[in-house]
Amino acid sequence: MRTLVPFELFVAVRYLRDGRLQTLLILTGIGVGVGVIIFLSALITGLQDSLIDRTLGSQSLVSVRPPEEMPRVLGVDSSDALEVVETQRPPQRVRSIEEWPTVRAMIQRMPGVTAVAPTVQGPGIAVRGLGSVAVNIRGIEEASYNSIVNMEERLVAGALDLGGSRIVVGAGLARALGVSTGGRVRLQVAGDRGGVFTVAGVADYGSSELNERVVLVSLASAQSLFDLAGGVSSLEVRNSDVFNADVLAGRIAERTGTDTESWISRNEDLLAGLRSQSLSSVVIQVFVVIAVALGIASVLTVSVVQRAREIGILRATGTRASSVTWVFVLQGAILGLLGSAVGILLGATLVRAFQGAALDSSGAAGFPIQLSGWLLVRSAGVALGVGVLASLIPARSAARMDPAVVIRDG
Repeated sequence: MRTLVPFELFVAVRYLRDGRLQTLLILTGIGVGVGVIIFLSALITGLQDSLIDRTLGSQSLVSVRPPEEMPRVLGVDSSDALEVVETQRPPQRVRSIEEWPTVRAMIQRMPGVTAVAPTVQGPGIAVRGLGSVAVNIRGIEEASYNSIVNMEERLVAGALDLGGSRIVVGAGLARALGVSTGGRVRLQVAGDRGGVFTVAGVADYGSSELNERVVLVSLASAQSLFDLAGGVSSLEVRNSDVFNADVLAGRIAERTGTDTESWISRNEDLLAGLRSQSLSSVVIQVFVVIAVALGIASVLTVSVVQRAREIGILRATGTRASSVTWVFVLQGAILGLLGSAVGILLGATLVRAFQGAALDSSGAAGFPIQLSGWLLVRSAGVALGVGVLASLIPARSAARMDPAVVIRDG
């Protein structure tokens, strides 16, 4: 392959300088296009990350539970000759996963799994004085559960200390019962079992439902409350790819015979919204790229027509067709590079301006906008690629000119 000599580059730059107005207009168009791509990508990515964090930050990606108890077939008294039977679904109770340490170890060895936390979960009632609230009691191991849900950053008072008879309640439940750290609450569950616990911490999950319902106790306390000596009712799992949770849940169910549920099945509306956002972003970016490509191609096509006589003279003086092609390809590449630089500056400015405007009541950013180096490099690559591809048609047109015809008719 022939090494590109400065001649083609010199001619390309000269053509761009001679048509300053056209060059300025197309650079502006490319810059606006790249800036829109950067801003839109950063905005959508930041919004999606914020929604996922708020939704999944307080729950596991996959929940593993024991299979439901099978329905019972009961005989029914009947005077008819035919025997009548009735299928009755048994009342569901808090049950343990069989051989849960083995199941936990099996899940931990699966590719992509980052944490597995054993828990005991069941319904109960929190009572203080004359007030009572239906709650969801979760018995946890502090260290393992903290790797699933970062409780340290959700605490608004007290500490994550579940030793002895200490508990952590949601902010809404604390308000409903009029209790704060150091206060005492009685937890009551089915079977007339219960106990009095001291509030060690108050947490804000960012969800009113969780704030009003969740009570964290130690794993041992929950096992005692629900009569599950040494057992756990669920294994909470987190993996590295949040959008692969459905696949992981299927693998766990197949290998362990347990019931599994992923966050995707629990939040189908959220997933549909995220996919719609991504699709809308892609569609807009595609149309922006098409507009930029058409702008570059039209400018270079006009340049070919305007400089037909010059091109004919170049060909007549011995310039090869490939060199003429390179002149216009280089123009497209230069326009793409310079336009991407303008676009990166514009996009970064728009992102910073939006971050400064979209503030919540506390003065903090409403949600983070992801302006990554990879996004900037990718956008510059798109601009360069579009510039080169858009220049191919006018470049081939210039290279195919018959110098004799062009000079005679020019």
